[in-house]
Amino acid sequence: MKKLQLLSAAVAIGLSVFAAGAANAAYPEDKDITVIIPKNPGGGTDITARGLITMMQQDLGNANFVPQNKPDGNGIVGMVDVANAKPDGYTLGMVTVELDIFPHQGKTKLTYDQFDSVIAPIAAPAALIVPADAPYNSLDEFVAYVKEHPGEIMMGNSGVGAIWHIATLAFEKEFGVKVKHIPYPKGTADIAAAMAGKHINGTLADPSSFKSQIEAGNLKILAVMAAERTKMFPDVPTFKELGHDMTIRAWATLVAPKGTPEEALKILRDSAKRVSSTPEYAEYFLKQGIDPTSIVGVDADKMMEEDFAMYGEFMKQIMAK
Repeated sequence: MKKLQLLSAAVAIGLSVFAAGAANAAYPEDKDITVIIPKNPGGGTDITARGLITMMQQDLGNANFVPQNKPDGNGIVGMVDVANAKPDGYTLGMVTVELDIFPHQGKTKLTYDQFDSVIAPIAAPAALIVPADAPYNSLDEFVAYVKEHPGEIMMGNSGVGAIWHIATLAFEKEFGVKVKHIPYPKGTADIAAAMAGKHINGTLADPSSFKSQIEAGNLKILAVMAAERTKMFPDVPTFKELGHDMTIRAWATLVAPKGTPEEALKILRDSAKRVSSTPEYAEYFLKQGIDPTSIVGVDADKMMEEDFAMYGEFMKQIMAK
């Protein structure tokens, strides 16, 4: 009897060890998880993705995230590869706001509903940025000035149909005004230089891209198109608190291919939620000049769905001209 009891105890111990081993072997089981980044190394999306997955890897303890840059085709190639990957949790990727814009421009058939979101760590709002010595110091004053000078105010953007051009169209629609749209395809540096040289009156763009010029006292921000104030510029009011419920944002979202098992998605989303609530997360992004965001799971899905519809309406307006 005593031998039988010992044997039973040994079996019980063995089963418990097996069960513990099985639990420890749960997804991601120390396997590599490829993370496709549809932008060049060193850019904002790349820096964001690498920082995020490093923190998630430390949090999970049994994951090895492997970043892979695929910037071809303005990021379309990388995003398509994520969508077409086996939905097993071992291929993830970053998708950017262009995912909601390009389909309306006929550049791709790929859309937001081919992915399941993990987290959007970036959702940079459009900010109304003007020269520091401009004769307006608030959104209302700027709007009044534009109305007093119909068709004269020049606003810089990064190209027709790009997100900051769309932000300016939204501004025109909201306030019933018209401005001149001046494209600067090379981006932020040229727009900042144009404002410094008094060639344009302002821009609606990601304020973090102009941080050094703002801190140097060359530029000022009048308001941001966001639901909440930014962490980087907490003293700047939102359009919403000034009575205009407008949200235009350049986001990047960590996603999985549609159909990824719910168990894997939950583990990834829970990890992303934990790390994004830490001081280290905010500190990392702010040091990189990026305003940290944490829009997790279905909330990120909803954001992409809503923006897809919004950008579709503005692209109709652009293409009708």
